[in-house]
Amino acid sequence: MPVDAERCGRVLIVTMRREAKRNAIDREMALGIDAALNELDDDPDLWAGVITGTAAVFSAGTDLSGGQDAVTERGGEYGIIRRNRTTPLIAAVEGWALGGGFEIALACDLIVAARTARFGLPEVQRGLVASSGALFRAPRALPPNVAKELLLTGGPLDPERAYLLGVVNLVTEPGEALAEAVRLAETICANGPVAVRASLAAINRLVAADDDEGWQATAEAVDTILASEDRQEGINAFFEKRAPRWAGR
Repeated sequence: MPVDAERCGRVLIVTMRREAKRNAIDREMALGIDAALNELDDDPDLWAGVITGTAAVFSAGTDLSGGQDAVTERGGEYGIIRRNRTTPLIAAVEGWALGGGFEIALACDLIVAARTARFGLPEVQRGLVASSGALFRAPRALPPNVAKELLLTGGPLDPERAYLLGVVNLVTEPGEALAEAVRLAETICANGPVAVRASLAAINRLVAADDDEGWQATAEAVDTILASEDRQEGINAFFEKRAPRWAGR
């Protein structure tokens, strides 16, 4: 299975295991994430969750060869992006969190990253736009000019800078992100679960108050891309491993 769900006391650890494809998300993986997070949301004995990838990579986002239907009824894109959660979820990031992988991390409540982690939104390098929340969640989590830098250049963000900017909560040595994320989850679980859920619900209500507008703006950007010649050229160049030849239309 491309997704494992393991209980560690009151913490559910969700692991993406498709390393040969850099944990790129297809339909099967999205359904696995969705099922695991349904368990986290619905089981009153689970008080926090951690989502992680493998030692080499968190996730490269959508599998362009087979992930275009990676949307679930309850969780939205990847089974997580539009999920209405009341149970805290921590992203434990080792290696690359690219595109939708970074958007998964942004959809979590806290992020723990190893020093070897790298975050990025490279969609523009393929003639695409970030369509799973980053167009409005990145400017919330980061200073607007830094969010624009990531979204317009497609360049990477290292964990130390991400920590200083406030999007990453803890930076660990390589190989220790998951263990540290579990310890952080256990700290949350030591508190009153009703109080934690109520606090998270209140925070999310305020922070996500303009989500509808954010999704509408995202949909309009995606429509622009779908009508462009550059979209297919970017995808072709990606699979052909060459520099794209943009038409600018």
